[in-house]
Amino acid sequence: MELRSTLTCPECGHRQTETMPVDACAFFYDCPSCGARLRPKPGDCCVFCSYGTVPCPPVQDGRSCCEVQ
Repeated sequence: MELRSTLTCPECGHRQTETMPVDACAFFYDCPSCGARLRPKPGDCCVFCSYGTVPCPPVQDGRSCCEVQ
């Protein structure tokens, strides 16, 4: 399982590699370059699934994001 993903801001194009939480959804992310608040695209569960190079750990594991085990 990959725990690091590079988020790309759709507003300014800034790229930032972050460690994804394994026990929570990342519903918001504030771009450190332009300050835009990223939210998941419709149909996605978190910002990593929408703007990251790697989907969140639950999706990688074949589960819904934030699904209780």
